[in-house]
Amino acid sequence: MDDSDFLQRAVARGIVSEAQAAALAALRREGGPASSDLADEDERVRFVTGFSDIFVTIGILLVLGTTASLATARLGPSAGSALVAGLAWGLAELFSRRRRMALPSIVLLAAFVGAAFMAVGSAISPDLRFWSVVTGRTAATEAGVLAQIWAALAAGALAALLYRRFRVPITVAAGVAILVVGAFGLLDAVRPDWGGAGRSGLAAALGLAVFALAMRFDLSDPGRVTRRTDIAFWLHLLAAPLIVHPVLGLIQAGGTGPATASLVLALVWVLALVALVTDRRAILVSGLVYASVALGTLIREAGFANGALPYSLLVLGLFVLALSIAWKDLRRLTLRALPPSLAARLPHPIGAR
Repeated sequence: MDDSDFLQRAVARGIVSEAQAAALAALRREGGPASSDLADEDERVRFVTGFSDIFVTIGILLVLGTTASLATARLGPSAGSALVAGLAWGLAELFSRRRRMALPSIVLLAAFVGAAFMAVGSAISPDLRFWSVVTGRTAATEAGVLAQIWAALAAGALAALLYRRFRVPITVAAGVAILVVGAFGLLDAVRPDWGGAGRSGLAAALGLAVFALAMRFDLSDPGRVTRRTDIAFWLHLLAAPLIVHPVLGLIQAGGTGPATASLVLALVWVLALVALVTDRRAILVSGLVYASVALGTLIREAGFANGALPYSLLVLGLFVLALSIAWKDLRRLTLRALPPSLAARLPHPIGAR
């Protein structure tokens, strides 16, 4: 077990506080590299602690899924969703608070926030559908918009209570995601006639705000030994598609020629640089789909029309593998190119040199 895992488990069991763990991490970095080079600048997230996590998660999905289907059919969408939310909270008392199982906690708390959203929203507008809201396809009726706004506010508040109770990192990102959905509903209420460009602009702006919040958590825990680094990971995972997909999607919507493809690839390189600076790969992953399309365009223009797809995927795969192999060295070079005062504040996991 490396130093980072040891401190994170100590915090989870209440042996030391997060502030004490951060202070110990800073002291460890002053003393030189950690015993395990694998810990050096490795972006770790705990999904499973053993196969029991997977086994329990299968049971949870079966119970919640069946309950949602039966309860919705017999009690209606609102009451059925409320029942699922209550059941998810009750199961979280066992698997999140008492047994501290990672994957079941992620599933339960995400299910609770989604069910709470549907319980409130369906009570206001029976036609509200969660997936339609997420994909932006909800009919902009007055009742639907009000349901979306109030459901988002209620689910966000419940997510805050959920975090106070269970301290599961993904809860923060889930609550923020629901508030993002509410922001879209609010703009629907103010500007019912806004188009796709307006949605893309709002998504990018909200993504930048979530990214700033994620960086606040990251900068507060440069050693990545406390719960805050996990909170930052999930926020980065939320921010990345909100920023990347609207921007690159609008660029590619303007055409698929070589100039557009070159611009998309240039932006992907910028994303790679941001990912290296922040040591967060999620920022780059969201742009890979657009990079593959852009590479395919350039390969077709070069005269390889029949093999555009496999060649583009091959080049993209080689790029990802090369970046993964050289990640630590490239990040060191990137940090050295930054002003020392800024580089010192960026995440430096235990063992970083």
